[in-house]
Amino acid sequence: QVQLKESGGGLVRTGDSLTLSCAGSGGIFATYDMAWFRQAPGKEREFVAFISWSGGGKYYADFVKGRFTISRDNAQNTMFLQMNGLKPEDTAVYYCAADLRPKTYQVASDFGSWGQGTQVTVSS
Repeated sequence: QVQLKESGGGLVRTGDSLTLSCAGSGGIFATYDMAWFRQAPGKEREFVAFISWSGGGKYYADFVKGRFTISRDNAQNTMFLQMNGLKPEDTAVYYCAADLRPKTYQVASDFGSWGQGTQVTVSS
């Protein structure tokens, strides 16, 4: 099973950009479908974006469409989340997740591997 580690979080201002990375190890990274989820204090973990193993399939939550872009580099065993136009409501811990064949692309329990998360804080 692949191990995941996120990086790139931080404190930014409204309107700023940030790129998160998710590095995979211990598995054949290129065979895993992957996703980003986030969890704000006091809220449930929610789906942000999904990318298929080949990078050919991408899906986004409505609240990030046009602002966030998911991508992956299988040669580098890394997935990315480019976040533009950040808002205070984007403040959360961001997690990357992976599974060989998730039943859905947006339900957290369908993904078997998770990173430890990286904090993103957007000040107003």
